[in-house]
Amino acid sequence: MRAAAVILSVSACARADSPVGKVMSMISELQATVIKEGEVAQKEYEEFSEWCEDRSRNLGFEIKTGLAESEDLKASIADETAKIEALTAKSEDLSATIATREADLKAATEIRGGEAADFAAEEKELVETIDMLHRATGILERELQGGAGSLLQASAGNLAAAFAAMLQASAISSSDASRLTAFVQANQKAKDTDEGEAPGAPAATVYESHSGNIVETLQDLTEQADAQLTSARNTETANLNNFQTLEQSLKDELKFTTADLNAAKAGIAASSERKATATGDLQATSKDLASDKESKASLHHDCMTKASTFEAETKSRGEELKALAEAKSIIKEATGAAASFLQLSQTSSTEGQEVVRLVRDLARKDGSSALAQLASRMSSAMRSPDPFGKIKGLIAEMIEGLEAEAAADAAHKAYCDKELSETNTKKSEKTNEIKKLSTRIDRMTAESAQLKEQVAALQGALGKLATSQAEMDKLRQEEHAIFTSSKAELEKALTGIKLALKVLNEYYAKEGKHGIADGAGSGIIGLLEVCEADFSKNLAQVISDEDVAVSEYEQVSKDNQISRTNKVQDVKFKIKESKYLDKFVGELTLDRSGVQAELDATLEYLSKIESECIEKAETYATRKARFESEIAGLKTGLAVLESTSAFVQKASRHALRGHTM
Repeated sequence: MRAAAVILSVSACARADSPVGKVMSMISELQATVIKEGEVAQKEYEEFSEWCEDRSRNLGFEIKTGLAESEDLKASIADETAKIEALTAKSEDLSATIATREADLKAATEIRGGEAADFAAEEKELVETIDMLHRATGILERELQGGAGSLLQASAGNLAAAFAAMLQASAISSSDASRLTAFVQANQKAKDTDEGEAPGAPAATVYESHSGNIVETLQDLTEQADAQLTSARNTETANLNNFQTLEQSLKDELKFTTADLNAAKAGIAASSERKATATGDLQATSKDLASDKESKASLHHDCMTKASTFEAETKSRGEELKALAEAKSIIKEATGAAASFLQLSQTSSTEGQEVVRLVRDLARKDGSSALAQLASRMSSAMRSPDPFGKIKGLIAEMIEGLEAEAAADAAHKAYCDKELSETNTKKSEKTNEIKKLSTRIDRMTAESAQLKEQVAALQGALGKLATSQAEMDKLRQEEHAIFTSSKAELEKALTGIKLALKVLNEYYAKEGKHGIADGAGSGIIGLLEVCEADFSKNLAQVISDEDVAVSEYEQVSKDNQISRTNKVQDVKFKIKESKYLDKFVGELTLDRSGVQAELDATLEYLSKIESECIEKAETYATRKARFESEIAGLKTGLAVLESTSAFVQKASRHALRGHTM
């Protein structure tokens, strides 16, 4: 019974639920946990590393785009600033010109008002004088025909006496007589001045009739008054035409200058708006650019920190696994030696037949023919001179065979487990790597395709812009040709009209001109002056239209050039980025092909290992349990035999020692 208790004690120490077994199990679990954590951390780090790479590349592209946009916006702002300064200077000049022309128009209008008033007064006076001369001539003619002596006597004198006689006879009023006298004196003074008579001559000479006939003198005076009236009217017509020409010219210039001023102000407003928009866009772009640069710097710091942390954690896990393995080895070595010592030091009093029965029961239980044969051989050995020694030899030999078979099976199982685990892990890694590479290839291919579509759209827009500019250039050339031709024709016509006016004015201004054609000539001159004004107006309008067309053409051409420059820059950048993506996709495709080749080789090897290692009937666990059961039973029987043998030997020594004493 004591031997049985000792055997139970040793068996209990070897069980997995003992303190040492629990410690070993906990260490193994901790090792598995640390390894699993390392695998998870490795996977997370790989994903984070890939994200760092993608994010850094995208931020690089965004920074390049932001820098290009910033330069374009700065150029646009500088261009609009220059436009605003030029248009502001132009507006100031136009405003000064408008003020000057308005002052000129006001002064010319005031002068014209004075000339019109003077002409109206002079015309009224001359018309009244002519009327009075006609009436005076008629009175004198009637008196002469009637034989009035006083008037006939007066006819041999002078006009003053005639006017006095007519006044006494109540033929004319005193005011008419005074006005006629003043008119005669004025004409006589003018005539004497022309003839070189000294001023200050006796007033009586003014009234003398050179012809000796008062009626003829009055008729001469009437013709002179008519001539003065005609001259005054011609002068008024010329002054009016000149004023109208000047007025139309000033108004046209004011109109076109005002239109230019309004266009300049509109240009300033538009340029200011574009400048403000570009300034706002530049501020937003600069802010985004600074944010991208800050994000890239922060990203670099975070990625490097994560890499350092991952490296430190990996090193720490390696050290922890090394320490756990060392502790496990130490515990295993120490507890294994103690168990061997206990097994070797135990005693038992069980007889050989009990061991034989134990082996036979194991053979029946496990269905092992080897154990059945061992039980038969042990039963035969019981009849030998040294049954215990022979049985122990048989059991030990059987145990060694089973242990060798179990060890070989365990080694094969460990090999299979190792190869299957490593191959499946490699398969999973390569599959995941291919999946990641495929995802990146698809994403970059899509980005490249999108960039190429954008490039195609930009190139189409550039083509349309070039076509539009070419059409606009052609239209501008045609308009300029028409302007050149029209301007030449108008200038030629205007020069001809001015020359004709000069000829006619010189002719009608000289003495001895044909009197009958004088009125018709004045009408022709008036019409020519109207034509001159119309041609001047048309020429000014044509020139103004050409200036406006040139300004609009230059502005649109400049806007097209800026748009073209921006689009060309976008095309260059997008083509460069697309080529980079295509190159990167090609490299990733090559990497994926290499990984796919490795995966194919791994799958082929995995198929081979699975056909070799995966059990078809009896599993390794079943075999292991059977081996352990058989070996444990045999070891138990062997322990019983060894304990019994030791006990017998010890009892013999005690007996011999007592007999000796």
